[in-house]
Amino acid sequence: MRKVDYIIVGDGYAALFFAHQLIKNGKTFILYSEGKKSASQVSAGIINPVVLKKFTTFWKAQEQIIFLKQTLKEIEEYTHQNYLIDAPIHRIFHDENEQNLWLKKSDNEELSAFLNQDFKTLDVVKNPFKTGRVNQSARLEVNSFFDSLFAYLGANSQLIKERFDYTLLNPEENSYKDIGFSHILFCEGMGVKLNPYFSDIEVRPNKGHHIKVSLSTPVQEKITIKKKHFLFSMENNLYFYGGTYDRDQLGDHIDNSAVEQLYNGLSEFYPYDFEIKETAVGFRPTVKDRRPIIGRHPEHSNLYVFNGLGARGILNGCYFSEKLYSFIENNMPLPEEVSLQRFS
Repeated sequence: MRKVDYIIVGDGYAALFFAHQLIKNGKTFILYSEGKKSASQVSAGIINPVVLKKFTTFWKAQEQIIFLKQTLKEIEEYTHQNYLIDAPIHRIFHDENEQNLWLKKSDNEELSAFLNQDFKTLDVVKNPFKTGRVNQSARLEVNSFFDSLFAYLGANSQLIKERFDYTLLNPEENSYKDIGFSHILFCEGMGVKLNPYFSDIEVRPNKGHHIKVSLSTPVQEKITIKKKHFLFSMENNLYFYGGTYDRDQLGDHIDNSAVEQLYNGLSEFYPYDFEIKETAVGFRPTVKDRRPIIGRHPEHSNLYVFNGLGARGILNGCYFSEKLYSFIENNMPLPEEVSLQRFS
């Protein structure tokens, strides 16, 4: 029987950032990936410390940004790739009132590090009231992040590409098939609803669509433009635009209403012809209080869950992976705000 310290089940940000914690600390593990495109893998990769509807920030935003940059440097040491794209967000203002609100909020201690007071006019797109730059915002190169990390895990015999079979898990004997483990962590996104050990956790699906488009007149600057949704350039002369939020239409199919919403949203500020080349959909696991769910099973002390990352999957997955590792290995208490126990 092969023995490892950990089994990880999942293939999104939570799973891979926790795998990094294990690599960093010299722990043995196997990651089970079903091979489907998770919500993480089709995400925009936006790293944003500001809620751009209200010009506010969120819990531990600065700490999470700092920790993410440090973590990506650590990952770069063994994958030899830099995943951080310096493409700051420029929020298009709707009117002068938004400009004034931005300036007012930028004097706030929590927001002064993020809201740049020097407004800018962009070429190509409509922005008569200029744009505000979000300092410390960036993007993750999503495809290369997942591709290279999975390749690294595969090369080191730490990856098994198959669906996890709950019926073969024996938590009393710490075994799964012919593998013995000390701890098993489930990072399954909405797949957790099929998990008999954690199916009742308080996560809800939020369906998101995005489109990839060809623009007749390209946007030259290497930035991320935000009005209703995010627009940024990709490879092969394509641009990403998205994503939508929908808690009601939850089928796996592409919803025409969401595609229309994206088409109209882009048309509002891009005045030239464009063509939709591809449409994708994913289901974000969200929580009512907008914070992750992390913790230990109430009956099986070797089973853990890491879920509910929502739209901030990169920041939440990175930052709280270390908190969970310290909880398991060093008995450090989890923040009450993210603990599974808050729903008990």
